[in-house]
Amino acid sequence: MKNKPEEYWKEKLTPEQYRVLREKGTDQAFTGKYYNNHETGMYECAACGHELFSSDAKFESGSGWPSFDKPENKENVELHEDTSYGMHRTEVICKNCGSHLGHVFDDGPQETTGLRYCINSSALNFKPQK
Repeated sequence: MKNKPEEYWKEKLTPEQYRVLREKGTDQAFTGKYYNNHETGMYECAACGHELFSSDAKFESGSGWPSFDKPENKENVELHEDTSYGMHRTEVICKNCGSHLGHVFDDGPQETTGLRYCINSSALNFKPQK
């Protein structure tokens, strides 16, 4: 899926999803549809449907974005150094389609992984557990 042309993504995604997933945009804090979601299920890449994060890994970070302490499967995400905007961060990318998901920080729950995967709601779809 990484080799799909940008025209494919422009047709498949909403303008907001395209801005976040393909142009590395960011949802405004506390506005995303999943930051306050407490249902049980699986969060998938909004671009390709790849399973990314379980609700079991979600926690309240107070950041205004959905936060997870680990991906469902580390093989489903890629981490890249991001020095945009004069900051040093680690970008989280969907390994299947190459879409931007958000960033990972080392200020997560110390009792689990110590990591906070700060993910844009626009980059996700949620599948409730049946």
